[in-house]
Amino acid sequence: MKALEHREKRNLLGKALVCGFVLAVVASFFPFAAACGGLPENVVRLHVVAHSDSGEDQAVKLKVRDAVLQEASRWYEGAQSMEEASSLLCTHLESLGEAARETLEEQGMDYSAKVQMTEMYFPTRDYGSFRLPAGRYRTLRVTLGEGKGHNWWCVVFPSLCLPAAGDGEEPLLALPETEREIVKSPQGYQVKFKAVELWEALREWLRG
Repeated sequence: MKALEHREKRNLLGKALVCGFVLAVVASFFPFAAACGGLPENVVRLHVVAHSDSGEDQAVKLKVRDAVLQEASRWYEGAQSMEEASSLLCTHLESLGEAARETLEEQGMDYSAKVQMTEMYFPTRDYGSFRLPAGRYRTLRVTLGEGKGHNWWCVVFPSLCLPAAGDGEEPLLALPETEREIVKSPQGYQVKFKAVELWEALREWLRG
């Protein structure tokens, strides 16, 4: 009888410990998820899709990327928010498209480029010295030719992917402090990043 009572108490203790652990994880996850959820409100992504996976088309894709990033920085310079930067980029889509098409022409490509502002789902992505969590982001999308090649993702605003940005932290100052810490110190949030990605993937699947 005593052995049974002891076993039941041990089971109850084990369940309590598991529940406590789950509650602790949930309590720490949701503030992190909320901060990650705020990042799409402060970031404009760049998505460049190559014409094909040939070496030539992939190399041209990177040249177009640089040209579009450089042109984009002309128009949103001084923008204080994602909405402001996005509005300025939308206003100058023709100029951005022209920068892409001129680059293709200079490289002797016989296809064109389509530039648009849209919203897209991105998985968690590392960009060298920083990481962005999964989610739907406002996106400057550049499709080259048939758009059947591997793509390239980064960030237009803040200007984290401009060559001039280097490893400096100045562009990150456009982000709120909590979000800035998450982006620049991803190694401390490995498990939480994965949990956010699974959560966002589920939401994307439910969205259809």
